[in-house]
Amino acid sequence: MQTKIIALKRSQIISLTKFGTLLAISVVAPLFHFQIITGPLVNAMLFLAVLFLPIEGALMLCLLPSLIALSVGTLPVALAPMIPFIMTSNAILVITFTSLKKKNFIAAVIFASFLKFIFLLSTSYLVLGLITQKQIAQKVAQMMSYPQFITALAGGLLAWLIIKTFKKT
Repeated sequence: MQTKIIALKRSQIISLTKFGTLLAISVVAPLFHFQIITGPLVNAMLFLAVLFLPIEGALMLCLLPSLIALSVGTLPVALAPMIPFIMTSNAILVITFTSLKKKNFIAAVIFASFLKFIFLLSTSYLVLGLITQKQIAQKVAQMMSYPQFITALAGGLLAWLIIKTFKKT
């Protein structure tokens, strides 16, 4: 049996470390069980991923948090049909922010957050039609409405604060 040694460049190690850190925080965030905490943390990691990783890495981070949130109960089982839409909304946020960040950081955060919110709000109505229990349907409607915009904006603010803090050191 032959042993193969793979040598990584310093830049690859740094990129993998950044990805691993952002992924770890994104995976741990849903364990807090509160949308007002989980949402800004995950969104901040998405915004930071755009700034620190290639687009492919940022898009990979769009996938895991929703699955973790479902598995630990932050996202109710009734919302499982929303997961592909949540992942897509995260990708919309990443792609929009990537396209606009160099022109105006704050405007890019606001516009990317707004598009994510509009997409989730619109698609939640499709899923609401599948839910027969009114109490659960109301909870879905609530979770996928304005809190999505607020938590995305808060995530953008958190990312901005993190960047400003580390630029000073």
